[in-house]
Amino acid sequence: MLANTNLISSNFFTSLLPTRTQKPRTSSLQLRNLKSTNFSLPNTTSNSKFRSLIKPHYLNNTRFLVQKCHSTLDKNQNLVEEKEEEPGLDGKGSSVLESGDGVQEGKRDWTTSILLFMLWGVLIYYVFNLAPDQTPSRDMYFLKKLLNLKGDDGFKMNEVLVSLWYIMGLWPLVYSMILLPTGRSSKSNIPVWPFLVLSCFGGAYALLPYFVLWNPPPPPVEETELIRWPLNFLESKVTAGISLAAGLGLIVYAALAGGDVWQEFFQYFRESKFIHVMSIDFTLLSTFAPFWVYHDMTARKWYDKGSWLLPVSVVPLLGPALYLLLRPSLSEVPALREASSKRK
Repeated sequence: MLANTNLISSNFFTSLLPTRTQKPRTSSLQLRNLKSTNFSLPNTTSNSKFRSLIKPHYLNNTRFLVQKCHSTLDKNQNLVEEKEEEPGLDGKGSSVLESGDGVQEGKRDWTTSILLFMLWGVLIYYVFNLAPDQTPSRDMYFLKKLLNLKGDDGFKMNEVLVSLWYIMGLWPLVYSMILLPTGRSSKSNIPVWPFLVLSCFGGAYALLPYFVLWNPPPPPVEETELIRWPLNFLESKVTAGISLAAGLGLIVYAALAGGDVWQEFFQYFRESKFIHVMSIDFTLLSTFAPFWVYHDMTARKWYDKGSWLLPVSVVPLLGPALYLLLRPSLSEVPALREASSKRK
């Protein structure tokens, strides 16, 4: 009886004592797997929620903790990948090509092209329907005299008209030197040289359709192109110097004409379709020239040194011709030298 009492009392006190939870033993294979896994856990001293999460858990909940860590790491990694793929943040994902216009690759703004096309359509309609045409026979006579198809008959041509005629012959050369090769389009199969040839007869009326279809940036220039026709002629400083000297002489010749000569020219402008259309052509070519000077300047990486020539290019013919004389040759462009050295 006494023995049974002692047994019951010992069992009673034993049941009152807190039981110690034994930590489950992990096998050597499980320990190797856990050691081989590299976890980056946050600082438990600064995060009470995370401390309360890992405090009472052992091996049974380790799998849950591992899943949470992987989920957090994957989320952060996805955020990093999305940030790297976002264009314009670090320069690696950017698709903007370095050109004079800053045009984004794969996208094109057709607003300018539509406006230019509308301008071209309005000009063509005006030339054929609204321009003054009071002296068609005299226009034919002037054209034959200017082309030297009519001999000396004692009639003296207007000095301003003669200067304008020969200046219009210099404009296609100046535009050819500006548009070839930096004015070419690499994103379309439309060449520029047919429009330049037509500009010898149609001036800006023939160049405007190319301005509508133009899609920069220009294609790369091979070194072999620089020593072949026509680039060897158009890149020559001699050609640029002759154009500048000829344009300066013609403008001075017209400026020295008397006031009566200018009044006569303005009278021709109001009556003659030939002179009226040619004067508008001269104005259009002078208006578009500064833009193409700027584009050629940025394509040659010469904007920092030659930006002072942009206001000068507003001067009809003389400004663009002066730029052509002072601009660096394509063979001196660092980007071209780097490209050629890489190909070698």
